[in-house]
Amino acid sequence: MSLPVPPDHLPFTGNGDADALLASDPLALLIGFALDQQVTVQKAFSGPLELQRRIGSLNASMIATMDPEILDAAFRTPPALHRFPGNMAKRVRELCAAIADGYAGDASRVWSGAADARDLHARLIALPGIGEMKAGSIVALLGNRYGIRPPGWEDVRPRHPTLGDVDSAEALAEYQAGKRARKAELRAQAARRPS
Repeated sequence: MSLPVPPDHLPFTGNGDADALLASDPLALLIGFALDQQVTVQKAFSGPLELQRRIGSLNASMIATMDPEILDAAFRTPPALHRFPGNMAKRVRELCAAIADGYAGDASRVWSGAADARDLHARLIALPGIGEMKAGSIVALLGNRYGIRPPGWEDVRPRHPTLGDVDSAEALAEYQAGKRARKAELRAQAARRPS
């Protein structure tokens, strides 16, 4: 059985270099997902490339042990890497520490070492900055774009559209429009509830 061929890019940012880094570097991908909160997908997933430019490399052990003030400054330097640069610098440091300690610094071992899809999902939600929804998106992405489908993948992957379904700039625009519509509907439902 041949190993799946990873995509040459993930169309999340509109920047060819950033999209290529996300596809080729598992740590960059996980950092992008950690940053994907209260900013656009494009901003979140552009963060790993800009962080790499600012600190020299993306290495879990290096980031986990770097001076917190230096990492914080890398996140805050204009333009800031996130709407909440201090919190996200801390979160990325914690994510990298978990990968350095639990996976010998190799982010791909989060999925390559998983016994099955439920184990993969559990490994993902155990990482700082990766909650239930992001874990589902990563499971979908790994299966849809990388062909990484551990036993039970069909049972664990989300049934709703996620970033794991995005394979083009057009698909990203459709995903974002659908997400905005779902959020608006949830807000409308909450407003209709009696207090």
